Amino acid sequence: MRARFSRIELVAALVVAAAACGDGGDGGPAAVDATTGGDAAAPPDGADPLDGPVDGPPAPPLPGFGAITGMCGVIGAAELDGTTPLWFQGELDFGTDRYDDPAERDRLTPGGREILIDGNAGGSSVYSELFAFEWLARCEQAELIKTENEIVYDVDGKKADLLVAIAGRKVGVSVTRAMTFPFGNPYTPAAATSLFERKLDDIQLATAQVSAGDRWSKQMLAVLAFDAQHAEVAMAAWNGLDAETRDDTLLVVAVTSGDDLFIYTDE
Repeated sequence: MRARFSRIELVAALVVAAAACGDGGDGGPAAVDATTGGDAAAPPDGADPLDGPVDGPPAPPLPGFGAITGMCGVIGAAELDGTTPLWFQGELDFGTDRYDDPAERDRLTPGGREILIDGNAGGSSVYSELFAFEWLARCEQAELIKTENEIVYDVDGKKADLLVAIAGRKVGVSVTRAMTFPFGNPYTPAAATSLFERKLDDIQLATAQVSAGDRWSKQMLAVLAFDAQHAEVAMAAWNGLDAETRDDTLLVVAVTSGDDLFIYTDE
């Protein structure tokens, strides 16, 4: 039977992982908790706080399939233009509502629907790529530029899974899953380290070989984690990698919960 963690256990595990790695410039910026929306901003001068919110873009996370909590709305120009590797984490909870395609496709973002229609370059990862993008679209207002099969390279080799725009920057995204077979077994540091080293090698090659027209200015590794234990081990392994291996990559780790097994079986 699959082990499950409460929201309190999830937050505690991720805080322990962050604390264990120290704050030597590798941690993410101060988070906006999607559960609470962060600290309330003071109303503009002369505004009556009882008049309701000031007009503006909706606060993340945007509505969609699955409930998003944790770090959300935290990747901006500073993070995308910087050279320090950073990581961010949160949770995507499907509750009892497993995604059924195509019946529930209208609950996805336009970019998510395009990912399903276009497909990927093979393998059993279309749903992980889909919901990694949904996370970025709903939390970071990412817009899909090209799917995996549409990105053009000068050399036929390693490929990014997605090309997106965030804060006006092109970002090449590689998607992967932190999981163990049989499902429910503990994730090990060795498995996480091996996964990261392989995926980072791949995205760095794709970055070097992408055509000028599609060239991105930032590379990102988006990880969907089977549970909080997998996420904790993954983030500890990430912070244990040397700077050359991580380069200036952004890492996003989203723990999935609820009826989410389809993410890891692609069925």
